[in-house]
Amino acid sequence: MTASAPNSYQYPDQVADAIIRQVGKTVVLGLPLGLGKANHIANALLKRALQDTSIELKIVTALSLAAPRPDSELTRRFLEPARERLFGNYPDLDYIQLIREQRLPANIQVSEFFFMAGQWTTNPVAQQSYIPVNYSHALGLLRDQGVNVVAQLLAREGDDFSLSCNPDITVDLLKLRKQGKLNFVLAGQFNSELPFMAGEALIGANEVDVLLDSDDTDFELFSIPKRPVSFQDQAIGLHAARLVRDGGSLQIGIGSIGDAIAHSLILRHQQNRDFRRLLAELTAGQPTAPDVEDTPFAVGLYGVSEMFVDGFLHLAEHGILKREVDGAILHGGFFADCRDFYRRLREMSSAERGRFAMKPVSFTNHLYGQEHDKREARQKASFINNAMMATLRGAIVSDALADGRVISGVGGQHDFVDQAFALDDARSIITVNATRTDQGHERSNIVWNYGHQTIPWHLRDIVITEYGVARLRGTTEAEAIKAMLNISDSRFQGELLEQAQQAGKLEKSWEIPKAWRNNTPERLNTQLYRARQEGMLPKFPLGTDFTETEQRLLEPLALLKNRSHSKWKLTKMLMSGLLAGTPQQQEQTCLERMQLANPNGLKERLYQKLLLAALAETRL
Repeated sequence: MTASAPNSYQYPDQVADAIIRQVGKTVVLGLPLGLGKANHIANALLKRALQDTSIELKIVTALSLAAPRPDSELTRRFLEPARERLFGNYPDLDYIQLIREQRLPANIQVSEFFFMAGQWTTNPVAQQSYIPVNYSHALGLLRDQGVNVVAQLLAREGDDFSLSCNPDITVDLLKLRKQGKLNFVLAGQFNSELPFMAGEALIGANEVDVLLDSDDTDFELFSIPKRPVSFQDQAIGLHAARLVRDGGSLQIGIGSIGDAIAHSLILRHQQNRDFRRLLAELTAGQPTAPDVEDTPFAVGLYGVSEMFVDGFLHLAEHGILKREVDGAILHGGFFADCRDFYRRLREMSSAERGRFAMKPVSFTNHLYGQEHDKREARQKASFINNAMMATLRGAIVSDALADGRVISGVGGQHDFVDQAFALDDARSIITVNATRTDQGHERSNIVWNYGHQTIPWHLRDIVITEYGVARLRGTTEAEAIKAMLNISDSRFQGELLEQAQQAGKLEKSWEIPKAWRNNTPERLNTQLYRARQEGMLPKFPLGTDFTETEQRLLEPLALLKNRSHSKWKLTKMLMSGLLAGTPQQQEQTCLERMQLANPNGLKERLYQKLLLAALAETRL
């Protein structure tokens, strides 16, 4: 189907019609994971299938991005004024609304192999059509599904196009097409905000079959707002930063823990004395392990990660990500991040941008093909991934609940764990918060057993919580369980210890060592509070799109959401708000931002008092 140059169209409906003319009325549409979806083309094909039920449309994709929907009145008041600034004119994917409303007709099917976290937990349509697959196996999934259209955003320079944010699978799809093993239409949509990434992301105009190119369908890229880094996240980051070896390789992910790890590595490199002091306080009384490094980086790091995240840019800017492999300091499979991340990439010179080389996940996520070169490059690798829960025996829960409901997806986590064991000196490092708040109650994320596992216990390696590091590779059952108990929250250690002893996995006489008996949020907050006040551990270490007032509101709104499950707790907060004095200037600014400075009616007055109580409770 490859033509000498793309047929260019101004309107999405024209592209949809051109596609149907080429492939017929059975359309298997592959949309890239995350940012690279050609939303207007996807919507036009969906529209055609809704109008003509003889068209069979199957969409196979992952990580369908959508702006958050308010789940309460206070959330609505927070989000709506900031929506345009945070998410711009990013066009909605129309199939998302159909799934939400459970109105997909019989001739349309949408299957994802990775969900936006928590997006579809209670939606039966999405849950029933989910396909579990490792990221490195997604290519085979698309081939087996019979994909005959790929619709992707493209960057352009002159006559050349770039897959930019998503060479992850498309590069290998195009290779299969060249080899005659697959036949599909590549439908591109030009986007002026996509950074032009070279290397394997670069494709010729002759590889694009149809192109949507119009100012009317250009749009701002989806921006993922950064979340505040809690003391718990920051402690995890500090512990992890000591395990990253100079001259080694690094994988990190998106989110507050990924930001905390990047920031901690920068602290280690640029404020080394403060870094070591913080770790000394966090690990007081704990034995020092031989694999710990706490000195600045001399050789530097090389990044190899399925996801190219903002943290890597910051590490490069601070002289940490600098070890080159084939002229690149990072090889990544895809990216989706904040608006500032896209801007900085666009504004780089082509030479500087070329040091961040985009690759298919067949390169980043496993060792097959060029294995000798990959082994040479990926020395002393630290592959760091986040999880929801971990069992005392070292199994990892990252993507689904015990009842089978999928939260996100395995993605490349299993790929990198497997790779860590295949390399001679690599480590799989799993980070997990020791506790979570669930419907107003604190729960332990370290559990005895769980009804779903993402990474089995026989692939246990390193687990980090805010309370320390458990080194599990090559340990006996008893040794692993003791190590996990030591990094559990002390409010749950007794129950967990009893469960292990009842199962015959620990001797009855064993006790939690003294150094780990005070694993509490209060101790952690006390230890890190001064560093935050001094600006060493900011809530948004890598920056944020939120204003100062919005930053101040995030924690109180989260607190109110957690307390909303308890009428008693809400009543106590309401009484506290009613007894509060005149709001301080910052609190008054927050009330104005939430349109509650001058409440109108009883409901708004109640909201005002609850918010004042939450602001007071979260005041540092």
